[in-house]
Amino acid sequence: MVKSIEEIKKIEIACRKSKYILMELGKMIRPNISTKMLEIEAEKLMKKENVISAFKGYRNYPASICISVNEEVVHGIPSESKILKEGDIVSIDVGVIYEGYYGDCAYTFKVGKVEEKYEKLLEVTKTALLKGIEKAIAGNRVGDISSTIQRFVESNGFSVVREFAGHGVGRSLHEYPEIPNFGEPGKGEILKENMTIAIEPMVNEGSPWIKILSDGWTVVTEDNKRSAHFEDTVWVRKGKPVILTKI
Repeated sequence: MVKSIEEIKKIEIACRKSKYILMELGKMIRPNISTKMLEIEAEKLMKKENVISAFKGYRNYPASICISVNEEVVHGIPSESKILKEGDIVSIDVGVIYEGYYGDCAYTFKVGKVEEKYEKLLEVTKTALLKGIEKAIAGNRVGDISSTIQRFVESNGFSVVREFAGHGVGRSLHEYPEIPNFGEPGKGEILKENMTIAIEPMVNEGSPWIKILSDGWTVVTEDNKRSAHFEDTVWVRKGKPVILTKI
């Protein structure tokens, strides 16, 4: 969906607030902290920033943020019983609403020192996001973003999750168009100037296959290998795209 400049300014404020909250949570990550404690801190930060959670109550999701640890891909529910430990990787997804406009971002953090293979998983996923963002130019197609992410990830020996995708962001959390992390260049919807889209590679250490746990939300890798997730919201322009979730 194409936005007005006034709308984009509001979306940018929401995006910057979401990223600020996300990175403040990142500073709190350490061994022996529960994911529930991180959610409590997120709620304090949201109140301070005068925003509300975009996730809580969305399709009955029970928490204010998503926290996914190790083999959890996305949509992990914070819990007092889930305690982070040295060597874990933990992805936090923060979505907020500011004056009716949405911001959405995610980042995978390390808990202390992690194995080299997980360092690579995080670095490849982060780089795949940046490479995808470079293709978010008016006149390109969605497949130009999707294929760029997929090819880079697979060339590094990892796999992309297919069941979940990026999306438009603005007056709603999930808007048109959908931005998969796999596809063919030159295919899909044409990107239009002043679209605002969330690009979010979800990258698995092993196979791309996933399953959903009995809580109805938490997505995990089928082979129990680890997964990483990075997300930014981007303003599509004729020239270089602008990362709205940049602080």
